[in-house]
Amino acid sequence: MIRPTMVLACALLACLPRPGRAIELDLATLSCAGYHQVILNPEAPVPHPDSINLVMWLLGYSVAKSGAHVMYSDALASFGFALDAECFDRPASSLLVAIARVRPRNTTPLDLTTLSCREFESRHAKLEQSDQESADTIMNWLYGFATARSGSTLLDTGALRDFEDALRKECAANGQESLYDALSAPRALRNKP
Repeated sequence: MIRPTMVLACALLACLPRPGRAIELDLATLSCAGYHQVILNPEAPVPHPDSINLVMWLLGYSVAKSGAHVMYSDALASFGFALDAECFDRPASSLLVAIARVRPRNTTPLDLTTLSCREFESRHAKLEQSDQESADTIMNWLYGFATARSGSTLLDTGALRDFEDALRKECAANGQESLYDALSAPRALRNKP
């Protein structure tokens, strides 16, 4: 016989957060205050994706929304601090508005229109072998960039691996294609609206 306390205990365990829990955020409805609460300062007992990767995603998104087609190797810190300050000053502002106001440091650009898929895949595979964490951070930037290019405003951390798989398939099928074009390929990389 199943005891009511066992049923209650199982129900409570099912509701507990799990490590690495994915989050979905719609940038069109998220305020700066929400950004601080959900991304930068989530409640301690709730596991969440790495804040650096989330800010890197936002940086990629911001670059694509600005119309640029470059990745800046040293822009994460300046972008993150500037976005944090922008949101601190205007907590009721939309995160999309704040992202548009912040300009990343634009030194040492890597032009995505001149980097082929084949070259990217080669570099990324080497990075994954030597530094998986950095490889994941770069993939988050690319995912944010592709999300903005697709017209979506949804940050869905649970779809990162699907994005990565789609990008790899696109690049395997079209090795000479530029990374920029691969990130703009709607058939392969569309995120949920």
